[in-house]
Amino acid sequence: MRLKKSLLFFGLVVCFLGCKNKPTPNTEATKMNILWIVADDLGTELGCYGNTDVHTPNIDQLANEGTLYEKHYTVTAVCSPSRSALMTGLYPVSFNAQQHRTHSSAKKVLPQGVYPITHYFRQAGYFTSNGKYGQPDKPGKQDYNFKADSIFDGTDWGQRKPGQPFFAQIQIPSPHRPFVPDTIRPIDPEKVALPAFYPDHPVSRKDWALYLENVQVVDRMVGHILERLEKEGLAENTLVFFFGDQGHPHVRAKQFLYDGGVHTPLIVRAPKATDKGSRHKHILSNIDIPATTLAAAGIKIPEYFDGLDFFNPEQKRAYVYSMRDRRDETVDRIRSVRNQRYKYIRNFYPNRPYTQYNTYKKTSYPTLTLMQVLHKKGQLSGAQAQFMDTIRPNEELYDLDTDPNELTNLAESAAYKTIKNTLSNQLDLWLDDNDTGTYPEAAQQIEFWKTNAKKAYTRKMKRFGLPEDISDEDFLLWWETYLDERLQ
Repeated sequence: MRLKKSLLFFGLVVCFLGCKNKPTPNTEATKMNILWIVADDLGTELGCYGNTDVHTPNIDQLANEGTLYEKHYTVTAVCSPSRSALMTGLYPVSFNAQQHRTHSSAKKVLPQGVYPITHYFRQAGYFTSNGKYGQPDKPGKQDYNFKADSIFDGTDWGQRKPGQPFFAQIQIPSPHRPFVPDTIRPIDPEKVALPAFYPDHPVSRKDWALYLENVQVVDRMVGHILERLEKEGLAENTLVFFFGDQGHPHVRAKQFLYDGGVHTPLIVRAPKATDKGSRHKHILSNIDIPATTLAAAGIKIPEYFDGLDFFNPEQKRAYVYSMRDRRDETVDRIRSVRNQRYKYIRNFYPNRPYTQYNTYKKTSYPTLTLMQVLHKKGQLSGAQAQFMDTIRPNEELYDLDTDPNELTNLAESAAYKTIKNTLSNQLDLWLDDNDTGTYPEAAQQIEFWKTNAKKAYTRKMKRFGLPEDISDEDFLLWWETYLDERLQ
């Protein structure tokens, strides 16, 4: 179920940057509250992460009061397996939770002896809740790929007994598409800095600007949550984690293992921290969040957990692993491993295009339609053209220090052969010990999601008022009008 510690935590050191922010261990007399604020589809496009196009004062202030983790990566770039990992402390591929999504009929109970992390908090006397931002009486997003009963005690920490400590999650549904425009502080599409991979076009600029506006909306939501902690006198006894479940919902990001999909913000504010405003530069995985959360509450981390306690000064990761499998009706299998500098990606289906048909992307990503039109015209080059090709390389290798946008694949370069082989061998070790999910997936499950996607496409195109067989060129024209209306 997991790699031996000698492999997973190879490179263990005694000094861990940011450890001064470790909260005071819990005691029975003064148990600390713990809050997860989870944004859906949020990349690192925040002021505190260096983006100058967005205004995120509340999140920036949270970073100033806590620790910002610069290199935090998710185990996968889509919600259900990522959230399954967060709730179990296990890689989703180790217990058949890797597909997105899993129909209720195919969901399995957790392996014997494995429990959602809320089980351990309940045993320690905590009230556990999961609520939707702005609607505390409604449960927040769960979308787990396993069966479990009564994971949470309620939907809001206000439902707990007087004086009872809480482990609460508040789910922010943004910036998941469709984007919520920021009418208070709109962003000029002409002035945004586009991701290096995207073609410079009014459609890509407007779509990116809308995403950034929605990030600003998220910032205000975070501000309201933190303000509530202050008003209720809870801020000084609540450990706050703020993070995204995966990266931004754009081309070559969400669902993929490039940094746009797996690099997400993580900010932790600890009560009475002595190192406020610190920045942690070492690699972390979101599978480390549940382990760290339990340890911070003074709860023993289960032996089966795949994550580590990143507050512990004696633990430091050498590698971070990420994975992609079926996403809705689109069957794929990609794995990656990265160290502090390099990322290695292995494509198990190199004869399939990156842009395999996917209803969600077809009906949600204007820039994808734009790139399809430009590709037909021969107006894409380099990594853009590679991504639109009908095949892909077996292996990819990127130097993230010199090429943070992952545009130059070094896998075939003789100068990087040793680095590639080292990471490839490390991935093999991880696969042998962790990647134990069922392959191939049952044919009836794949067929179910294909049928479901066709129905969803029909419904959505009807809502758009468009024919199902619309050409890419006409769809692009429709997207231009849609974006203009959203930005008004």
